Order: sequence, then C-alpha cells, then structure tokens
Amino acid sequence: MRLIRGRGFPFPERMKAIVLAAGYATRLYPLTLHRPKPLLPVAGKPMLEHVLAALAPLREIQQVYIVTNARFAEQFEAWAHTRGRTAPFPCTVVNDGTTDDTNKRGAIGDIDFVLQTQSVEDDLVIVAGDNLFSQPLDGFGEYCRSRSTPVLGVYDVGDLEQIKKYNAIATDAEGRITFFEEKPARPLSTLTGIALYFYPRHTLPLIRQYIAEGNNPDQPGRLVQWMYPRTPFYTWRVPGRWFDIGSKETLEEADRLFRQWATEGTQP
Repeated sequence: MRLIRGRGFPFPERMKAIVLAAGYATRLYPLTLHRPKPLLPVAGKPMLEHVLAALAPLREIQQVYIVTNARFAEQFEAWAHTRGRTAPFPCTVVNDGTTDDTNKRGAIGDIDFVLQTQSVEDDLVIVAGDNLFSQPLDGFGEYCRSRSTPVLGVYDVGDLEQIKKYNAIATDAEGRITFFEEKPARPLSTLTGIALYFYPRHTLPLIRQYIAEGNNPDQPGRLVQWMYPRTPFYTWRVPGRWFDIGSKETLEEADRLFRQWATEGTQP
C-alpha cells in the first residue's frame, strides 16, 4: 500500500471515519423531539459541522459515514445535499433502521452496522456527533499515524463527581491503558476517556467479535474496556476545551463560547 507523508509521519492512504449520530437525545427534549442533536445550531451552524471541522486536519480520511436512525435520516440527507457539499470530506448518511430507544442498536452496534453494510476495511476514526472541541484534532492524527494500535482520546474533567457520569481510566508512563471502568462509583482520577477513537484496520475484527459474543452494544467505552486487555490500547490527551453536549446548559455554554472565540479570533 502506498504511503503519504504528512508532518514527518508516514500514514496509510486509506482511512475512514464514523460520526455517531443515531441517538434520540431525550434529555434535550423538546429541542430534539423533531431535530437530531448533531444538527442543533452552535454559534450559527450545526454541531455536526464543528465536529467535521475538528477532523479536517486528518487529510487521509477519504470518507465519513454519519450513522443515524430512521427518524432523522431524512434530515441528515438534506444536510448532506446542501451544507454537507462543502464539508471537509465526502459524507455518506447511513440509516441504522431504528425508530426509538426501545429498538436502538447502541453506539457499538451502530459501529458494527457501518462496518458490515459499508464494507469498511480501512483504518478507522470514530467520534460522537455531540462531542465538540475547541481546537482542531491535528495532534490526534499525528499521534495515530505514529503507531498501529487503537487510541482513545482522553480529557481531564477536573471533578471526581463528574467522572461518575463517564468512565475512569489509568495509564502507564507511555500512555497505555492499564485500567478502564465505565461509570465508576469511586473514581480515583479525573481523567476520562471520551468518544474519540482510532482503530487500525487489523483491530476491526475485534469489534465484530465483541458484538458476536453478545456484549452490551451501547456506550462505546465498553468496547475499550473489553479490548484493552486483549491488545495494547493507548491514549491521547485532548487539548483546549471539550464539550459533551448532553443537556441544555452545556449546549448553551458551548454556543456562548464558540461565538466568543469566533468574535475574538481566539481559542483556549
């Protein structure tokens, strides 16, 4: 396979990305009753466009799959045929066929669904459609290019109570995961893994194995928890600010700060 060089690192020519956008965001009702969360506006444009802009420095991405559900697929298709035409990458909307929380596939189930239906066999970046970053993810791309192992984006939330909503993680001196627990009752660290992942192509069969064994298909961190004892799994610290848009308050804060940074021409 031909290699391209960028910023001093050789990297594979082929890479795909998945944006997870199949949730129903019931905590944001009524805002998300008739509109998917990733298409809610932040600083004047859909949240999804901020996600894609953060990924833009990863020039090796050839295709982005936006996996959504039957309720909102039409809205994502409309976006893809209008504003999506100027996105940094070609975007394909994948309808997972679900209609509500009672029959949803779950985030890991959606990843597996895209891998199977779109015949993805390339290195893979995965990001949640409601995760916003104040800085571009070029450092993530450089880090992933330098290794052939899975990589998890991590962020210090600075609050042990807040960690209980996410996951607890520990690493060795090289950044390799040594401990991972979803929604810990007694966290010892404020470092958490977020919905930003890199899976080299040779690890994709492990995702299929995870699903085939009947493991919980929701919460993508569970895949990390299952996988890190089976293969080396490293971490990359997200710089600047990270927003997990799970409530009206975090949506309003992100909108305010992104507007401020755009006006001032700055970023944290």
